[in-house]
Amino acid sequence: MPERSPRRRARGAAVTLAAVALVATAALTGCTSDGGTESRSTTGPRSPSPSPAWDASPASIAAVGDSITRGFDACSVLADCPEVSWATGTDGGVRSLAVRLLGATKAGSHSWNHAVSGARIAQLPEQMALAAKDRPELVTVMIGANDACRDSVRLMTPVADFRASFEASMRQLRASAPKSQVYVSSVPDLKRLWSTGRENPLGKQIWKLGICRSMLGDADDMGTAAVARRDAVLARVVAYNEALRDVCARDELCRYDGGAVFDYRFTGAQLSEWDWFHPGRNGQARLAEIAYRNVTAAGRP
Repeated sequence: MPERSPRRRARGAAVTLAAVALVATAALTGCTSDGGTESRSTTGPRSPSPSPAWDASPASIAAVGDSITRGFDACSVLADCPEVSWATGTDGGVRSLAVRLLGATKAGSHSWNHAVSGARIAQLPEQMALAAKDRPELVTVMIGANDACRDSVRLMTPVADFRASFEASMRQLRASAPKSQVYVSSVPDLKRLWSTGRENPLGKQIWKLGICRSMLGDADDMGTAAVARRDAVLARVVAYNEALRDVCARDELCRYDGGAVFDYRFTGAQLSEWDWFHPGRNGQARLAEIAYRNVTAAGRP
C-alpha cells in the first residue's frame, strides 16, 4: 500500500450497498375519431426491472489494487509475493479467494493479478482496463491506503479526486466488461495498524525508514499535533470508504464489503515480520476469509 519502495502497507472499513429501481410514468396523446385529440395517460407505474442476480460462484477472477494484493513483504523483505495474495494467490496456507471459489488447480489458470505495489487510486483506471481484457466474471478491488499513506497529511489524495478516480475506474471496466461483477474491499484502518504495530520495538525502528509517515511517523509521540495528524488520516480513510461504498452502490453488479476489512482487528501475528505494517501470510488468509464471506453471501452485505 504505501509508496513504491520499502515502505508500504495497510488494510481497513464500512457499510452496505443498495440497488435502486426507477418507476416511470408515460403520457400518450392520440387522435379521436372526429379529428380532435384526447389525452390518454398510462398512469400505472411500470414494474421495476429486476436487478441482475449476484453469482456467488464466479468462474474467473481478476484483481486490481496495491501492495496488499501483491503480497508485498509477506514472504521476504521488500518484495512482492503474489502467490500469497488474498485475492488470487495459490499458497495452500492462505487459501485465497480464487482458491476458495475456483479450486487450487483452476485458480492458477483462471485468475489474474493486475495490482501494483505503491499504486494509488489515480492508477486504478489503467489496472481496470487490463482486468477487463481478461473478461473475468469477478474483479476484486482493494486500494486507497497509499492515498492516505503519504509523507504528510497535506499530500493525501483529496476525497473528491479519490471518488472521481474510482468512478473513472468503473467506467473503464464497464466499457469492455459490462457483465463482470466487482467486489470492493474497504480501506484498512491505518490507525489501528499503528496501534498494533507500535507494540513491537523492531517494527517502530523499521517505520523510521519512512513507511506511511502520515500515520506511522514518530510512532510514540502522543502530543496534540501527532494525535491530530493520525486522526486526520483516519478521517480521510473513512471518507475514502464512503466514496467506494457510494460509487459501488450505483452499479448493480458491484458489491462493497460493508466495512469488513476496515473493522477487522488485525493482530501482530497477522502483520509482516519485515515491516510490521503489511499483512503477512496469516493476515492475507484473514483477508481471503473476509472476501469469501462477502462474495458468497446471499444478498448484498
